[in-house]
Amino acid sequence: MKNRTEMRLLDLSLRQTTFNEVALGYNQEEALNEASRCLNCPTKPCVTKCPVNVDIPKFITQLKNNDVNGAYLTITEMNNLPGVCGRVCPQEKQCESACTLGRKFEPVAIGRLERYAADNNTIESQEQTSENGYKVAIIGSGPAGLSCAGTLRNYGYKVDVFEAIHNFGGVLRYGIPEFRLPKPIVDKEIDSLKKRGITFHKNIVCGKTITISELQTEYDGIFIGTGAGLPKFMNIPGESLNGVFSANEFLTRINLMFSYKTEYDTPSIDVKNVAIVGAGNVAMDAARSAVRLGAENVYLIYRRTRKEMPARLEEIEHAIEEGVILKELLNPREIVGENGKVSKVVCTKMKLVKDENGGRDIPVETDQTEEIVIDTIVMALGNYPNPLLASSESNLVVDRKGCVVVDENLHTSLDKVYAGGDAVSGAATVILAMGAGKKAALQIDKMIRGNKLQ
Repeated sequence: MKNRTEMRLLDLSLRQTTFNEVALGYNQEEALNEASRCLNCPTKPCVTKCPVNVDIPKFITQLKNNDVNGAYLTITEMNNLPGVCGRVCPQEKQCESACTLGRKFEPVAIGRLERYAADNNTIESQEQTSENGYKVAIIGSGPAGLSCAGTLRNYGYKVDVFEAIHNFGGVLRYGIPEFRLPKPIVDKEIDSLKKRGITFHKNIVCGKTITISELQTEYDGIFIGTGAGLPKFMNIPGESLNGVFSANEFLTRINLMFSYKTEYDTPSIDVKNVAIVGAGNVAMDAARSAVRLGAENVYLIYRRTRKEMPARLEEIEHAIEEGVILKELLNPREIVGENGKVSKVVCTKMKLVKDENGGRDIPVETDQTEEIVIDTIVMALGNYPNPLLASSESNLVVDRKGCVVVDENLHTSLDKVYAGGDAVSGAATVILAMGAGKKAALQIDKMIRGNKLQ
């Protein structure tokens, strides 16, 4: 088949009023149809583009043979979070971009098939690996930490995961909305890791409740996967007004604290006219969440055009379908308020100028402005790592942005301590963080086995 099997979506009228998952997944017939499109290339170009190196042709062949459990086991040899990755990974920029079929036709929908295997297998729990006598501490239960923990458990390590807040999953929990990643999926993935013998500890703030120095005395290796939780702002007039949010706060109130549900005590966010600044996946999440909160108008302000937006194409399309208004070639210069509350945003109109060095077009200010009447503005401009850990460990080297400095093996300036994911790179994707967590696990194993032989 030239075209991929389409995935059913929640009815648009329901999408605009509920936080129910939008993409409904494949049924058995649809999954078999899509799996049959795979050419099973012997060179496996899709695998080389997967940050965690899942054997994609193998698991798709198993799906062709209706062996869902086998497909799931193949995926989880390399990927501890298939239900998550099948939903939120940018496959179009990774594995699917290398699909041989995609040279002439649409590439195989690898992500949708991964999700099908994760959602439809009947495996209760996987066999536990015997203990090897060594212990590793994981700081942070986001995708990097979970990936590192799962990989180390495969090698027989006793693994303890320390999380600062009251629930596990990191950005999977507080950052990605229910309509894109239902929280029962996150719970299922974490429960699977627990069944394999990984121990999770909540409400442990490393740098306050416990220090890295204390962990170094008890554990043979440590991984820092604390993510990037310090939001960026524009430093323009009016950012201190009521009604100005970082995307972190806006989404955390919704995803972790369920402010849209009346049975929760979290103060609701009353919105009518909302501006979201940015054009990545987080910006789309914030914009689509604002629609579901009942906003009459949701504006997405971006200094370039739709063609340059870094968000997944699917997320942009869904946002527009749901009523989000794109305001291209605009950049906020001032937020204006009345009685301490946001009333409008003044934007500079931009134009794109060709980059003489061959990079993407550069947005340049013009002398024109545009005003947008709003009561809420959300800054979705990315994040820096939380400075708490570095401030409590003077020997932990970080760069000027607060990112942990590591060598090519992800080793930090501290003995036995490794780091990866957003804590090192700044905000990136779930699967890249997982890839870093897996790489760090391999290096920690190599380090401990090397010390063992000395």
